[in-house]
Amino acid sequence: MNLEIITPRDVPLGGPRAMNVRRTLPTKQRTLIGAWCFADHYGPDDVSASGGMDVPPHPHTGLQTVSWLFTGEIEHRDSIGSHALVHPGELNLMTAGRGISHSEVSTDNTRILHGMQLWVALPGSARFTAPAFQHYVPVAVTTGGAELRVFLGSLAGRTSPVSTFTPLLGAEIVLPAGSAVQLDVDEAFEHGIIVDQGSVNVETLPPADDADPEDAESGTLARAELGYLQPGNRAITLRNSGTDDARMLLLGGPPFGEEVVMWWNFMGRTHDDIVAYREAWEGAEHAERDGQFGTVDGYRIPGFRLPAPELPNARIAPKH
Repeated sequence: MNLEIITPRDVPLGGPRAMNVRRTLPTKQRTLIGAWCFADHYGPDDVSASGGMDVPPHPHTGLQTVSWLFTGEIEHRDSIGSHALVHPGELNLMTAGRGISHSEVSTDNTRILHGMQLWVALPGSARFTAPAFQHYVPVAVTTGGAELRVFLGSLAGRTSPVSTFTPLLGAEIVLPAGSAVQLDVDEAFEHGIIVDQGSVNVETLPPADDADPEDAESGTLARAELGYLQPGNRAITLRNSGTDDARMLLLGGPPFGEEVVMWWNFMGRTHDDIVAYREAWEGAEHAERDGQFGTVDGYRIPGFRLPAPELPNARIAPKH
């Protein structure tokens, strides 16, 4: 069976009011799925008890952030002047490129917070691109018993207009109890399935046109697990193996093919890249507003920014 199951680890997110998240990328098992390089899954969280999300202004380089909510509302502010609310079923994609900073705070309207935070690695040809922000609301469509929202790439006849720097797939899939869907996928892509709720049986079919259906292989994913599928599948069948609705994200892309160095919120290619980014951020308090990371206006504590942690004693090795 070519389904590799990755179990999440708990990680505190943000500063003094840290919120725990379940992280499945990166891990020791896997750094990238296509260009997808980071996956945090959080909630459902009662914000009256947890305090919700409060991530002060912090920097990014060399990647794109993808915010996707199931419940709640998050306020996004960044250093290129974007001010947007993240709602369930809507894509907010921020391109860091050569450098950006932003804050993320759950709003006073939020009672339950529940969603995913994902990152996409930028290829070498685009890692110094200008920072940018895109918003898109995909239409929910029904196919084969499943409800789909395709927010990046193409699936089941739907294509997102959002531009990316490498081929990508990103879709939310909801399967009612007792239902299943077979999805034709790009054989050149590797795929990841992150289960938000319920349990899902995953069945793959090899690419040969004359493949016998008995050649299909299957495995089951529980809530919060990530299932990795290597390239070479022409179809993926997802089957709700529980008694309640199942919901998941399907991610994909061709193998990235570049080594990366990822530390804290920075994506580079060498240890020295990371050192330079950290120095630039730590010096940003005294820099001009148009410096590498700019300034985020409107955060609840004016002028406050998340300090970078100390670098490890050893050089950070590239991964692929």
